Amino acid sequence: MNTKQQLKALAEARRGVIVPGAFNALSARVVADLGFEALYVTGAGVTNMWFGLPDQAFMGLTDIADHTARIRDAVELPLIVDADTGFGNALNTYHAVRTLERAGADCIQLEDQVSPKRCGHFHGKDVIPTAEMLGKIKAAVDARRDADTLILARTDACATQGFEVAVERAQRFQEAGADILFVEAVTTAEEIRTLPRRLAARPQLMNMVIGGKTPIFSADELATLGYGLVLYANAALQGAVAGMQKVLTVLRDERRVLEDPALVAPFAERQRLVCKPQWDALERKYE
Repeated sequence: MNTKQQLKALAEARRGVIVPGAFNALSARVVADLGFEALYVTGAGVTNMWFGLPDQAFMGLTDIADHTARIRDAVELPLIVDADTGFGNALNTYHAVRTLERAGADCIQLEDQVSPKRCGHFHGKDVIPTAEMLGKIKAAVDARRDADTLILARTDACATQGFEVAVERAQRFQEAGADILFVEAVTTAEEIRTLPRRLAARPQLMNMVIGGKTPIFSADELATLGYGLVLYANAALQGAVAGMQKVLTVLRDERRVLEDPALVAPFAERQRLVCKPQWDALERKYE
């Protein structure tokens, strides 16, 4: 199977496959190296790590397409790519799907927030009319050059219109052609338990945001409930920030940093992750 077919099979198995987020090619390599089965190219992560800005629509299509292409070159895992609101109307969404598919996306996520969008766990969100979002989903479906490319449709309606409206929207998204459904920022354990029963026609993704609004369930618990994918979009990012703060605090206070595996990755490990032995072999081949 190709990576698109692999991802579809993972989602449809409904066994709570953990999908970590990657914000650049090296973080994607770490995800793949640790044996995860798929990864998520995170818009929030790209915005935070590339621009040093909050997840409030500062990222554009070119930015996420560039990161997707670099990650696609770095790993062979299935890629779910965060396309925010499609970067405009239905026509812009059509163009975004074409662009991201060409960059190597296996699944493209679209959300129903108004522009400029913001992180699903921030206050101040709002959503576009259902009919407008249905037009975007239909445009995304039509834009696919490869029928195996998946469309993941997310609704943020829980925050402004309540859980029942969010479920109704997700049902309409499925009817418009979405392959995977994502109800963002549910706030109770009962809502988490309810969604797989209410939206059984399509695999679902549940977003576990560390410090966010949604109660944290284990991937095993979510698998038992019937979720296909369990997203940890920015766990690696938050871990990287904590790691940088830790080592730089030692450097500031002690005026040096030794090669302590509890503090820094060894020099050799860094070279392994960026495939230096393979590049050395190529260099010898072409000498």
